[in-house]
Amino acid sequence: MAKPLVAVVGRPNVGKSTFFNKIAKKRISIVEDTPGVTRDRIYADCEWLNHKFTLIDTGGIEPRTDDIMLRQMRRQAEIAIETCDVILFFTDGRTGMTADDEEVANMLRKSHKPVILVVNKVDNVSMNDVVYEFYNLGLGDPFPISSVNLMGLGDLLDEMVRHFPEGSDEIEEEEHTIQIAVVGRPNVGKSSLVNKILGQERSMVSDIAGTTRDAIDTAFTRDGQRYNIIDTAGIRRKRAIEEESIERYSIVRALTAVRRCDVALIVINAEDGVTEQDTKVAGYVHEEGKAAIIVVNKWDAVEKDTNTMETYRKKVVEDLKFMDYAPVVFISALTGQRVPKVLETVKSVYEQTSRRITTGLLNDVLADATAALQPPFTAGRHLKIYYATQQSVCPPTFVFFVNDEKLMHFAYQRYLENQFRKAFGFEGTPLKFILRQKTQKEE
Repeated sequence: MAKPLVAVVGRPNVGKSTFFNKIAKKRISIVEDTPGVTRDRIYADCEWLNHKFTLIDTGGIEPRTDDIMLRQMRRQAEIAIETCDVILFFTDGRTGMTADDEEVANMLRKSHKPVILVVNKVDNVSMNDVVYEFYNLGLGDPFPISSVNLMGLGDLLDEMVRHFPEGSDEIEEEEHTIQIAVVGRPNVGKSSLVNKILGQERSMVSDIAGTTRDAIDTAFTRDGQRYNIIDTAGIRRKRAIEEESIERYSIVRALTAVRRCDVALIVINAEDGVTEQDTKVAGYVHEEGKAAIIVVNKWDAVEKDTNTMETYRKKVVEDLKFMDYAPVVFISALTGQRVPKVLETVKSVYEQTSRRITTGLLNDVLADATAALQPPFTAGRHLKIYYATQQSVCPPTFVFFVNDEKLMHFAYQRYLENQFRKAFGFEGTPLKFILRQKTQKEE
């Protein structure tokens, strides 16, 4: 399951960022910055006593303001509150309880989320008396801490993990076996590629029983990662295949292999370039929502100069523009040239297609994207995107809550996809967007 999300909220200048930086940057227990995050000052993956979680720092909440920037900061904090599992509500022990603290407390109470009241800047024991007035907020026992001096952080973090969702700290399941389908038209070198991959460290290979002669599964382990590679029959044009022929059923099995794989290797012949049938095979993989790698085989047979590979790569991307997210790898299955690169890319692409993005971070990037380019205005109405969340992986699937699904133009959806790829990577995997209509009062 996804890591618990912990939101640090409160009015401005109460020490939220200082606390965040101490936890995320000073390595209390084990801390790693979330990969691919452009704003790593705000999000960090952390661990406390074997409990993993994602910490999010929010802008100060100003309950009463007409300033556009402050309202935007407040909205970002509200999104964090709506999507998190635990809220750390920061107050300032030096200034004491304020009217703004009371308003923020009322807002948090309505969220029905676990709220831990934190009184920061309690730098020595003599200041403990100032904590008592914060009981008036009605949020239970306050936790006095000093982020600067690292006082009281252990007790606070112990209390925080007590409120994590049940099962969030369970040991992860045994590492997934990455399923690889090798597909393409006949005679492009699919079996040669499979044999070259399996020819190394053959003692670690075991055939899986029950497979057919034209969709052969072989399990193996490489560098501690388990794989299952499926060698499939060449996929010819439909009109070239007799309706009741054995080949027709072999191709059905090849297409079935695509459906059950995690990553598809689309093998093309470097001497022929991208053919019409290659495009159809790639289109099928794309429609099935599978991660993909374009493998250009027989590269040793192509005459080259300094720019041949880059020119060829651009041509492949142009011919398969609907799959421009897929990396292109140039190999020779005959000589073994760059074949190890294929498995490296498979592992990387699988990590991308199975990646989960926290809802808070997702909406942070979405807010930046919509601010940079306003949603379309159609028939006198603006598209409003309230928020988004990731529904599933393989492929990464995102649900957008909008005021009217019909107002989402294809070009704007493509723009959002590009922004997500720019922020998070997602190399090698298609992205799926789902629109859901949601009524919401105008703010």
